[in-house]
Amino acid sequence: MSRGAKLPDFPWDSLAEAKAIAAAHPGGIVDLSVGTPVDPTPELIQDALHAASDAHGYPQVWGTPDLREAIAAWFARRRSATYVDPDGVMPTIGSKELVAWLPTLLGLGPGDEVGFPDVAYPTYDVGARLAGATPKPARGLLEYGPKPPKLLWLNTPSNPTGAVLGLEHLKKVVDWARQHDVIVASDECYAELSWTGDEPTPGLLDDRVTGGDLTGLLAVYSMSKQSNLAGYRAAFVAGDVGLVRGLVEIRKHAGMMVPWPVQRALLAAVGDDAHVAAQKARYADRRTTLRTALEGAGWRIEHSDAGLYLWTTRGEPCRDSVAALARLGILVAPGDFYGAAGERHVRIALTATDERIAAAAERLSA
Repeated sequence: MSRGAKLPDFPWDSLAEAKAIAAAHPGGIVDLSVGTPVDPTPELIQDALHAASDAHGYPQVWGTPDLREAIAAWFARRRSATYVDPDGVMPTIGSKELVAWLPTLLGLGPGDEVGFPDVAYPTYDVGARLAGATPKPARGLLEYGPKPPKLLWLNTPSNPTGAVLGLEHLKKVVDWARQHDVIVASDECYAELSWTGDEPTPGLLDDRVTGGDLTGLLAVYSMSKQSNLAGYRAAFVAGDVGLVRGLVEIRKHAGMMVPWPVQRALLAAVGDDAHVAAQKARYADRRTTLRTALEGAGWRIEHSDAGLYLWTTRGEPCRDSVAALARLGILVAPGDFYGAAGERHVRIALTATDERIAAAAERLSA
């Protein structure tokens, strides 16, 4: 309770009034405030889950060898990371739980700092607080000065902005971190949803970034977005074998294990690229529809090069923008959810059905 008292209020609770206004619209609410997938889970993944439903024994915290090998092969195939060792892979109960608990699992506490971008998903901050460490948002490495954080979070593509870190930038971060004995964890769960090309966005474990040395590096990935598996809580972390083994040992004691049917579903998901391409095409169509309508209505889209959101502004306080869109029956997330630097933006999700996206576009155009 003492740690819980230090946590910020849950951000989405503050949207109750705007949600009520949006819900009162004659055409119904278009909820674009949360990145929750709305399309069906691919059948091959559902089939794998069903086939593993006789799960009478305990699953392995570390994951089965075939799952870890499949994830390592996925890193080589889709992330240009050929040095990922299956022993340096571990499934997680969604990626948010690892983001929230990684500082604690790494043994951070009072006097330690956890760095993350100044516009960022709130759970990086929460994870630092849960460990009793100090959250340290920053725009760049120079802001950390002579005392670097013990753990540095990257988020590329960014939630909420959709900004992407390039290979050169990632390599500079890795070089800096190794000079200062900093662990780097990169949250990359939107990597397959790049809007500037056919290939996924660059990642921390890319061979061109690491040179084959994954010491001190962890990449966190979720299948929620690209495979519509948010309800499965299917994700994984990979990188430094020593760090991953340490996480496994602690999680064994805590009973933090991915259910067996979900591990089998995850195995099916990482082995199939076709369903990911099909889902990306759906989001691309929705993104074009929504972006065209927003820009036509005077909104400016910034960054948004990848991921499931449009980072949007019309130069006013974000809560004014939320209220204006709520009157059109459209609910969005205010930028101040993600730090003070986002106070003049809103995050608009692409995660609604084609019909609801079309309704939002029509209201914006009118």
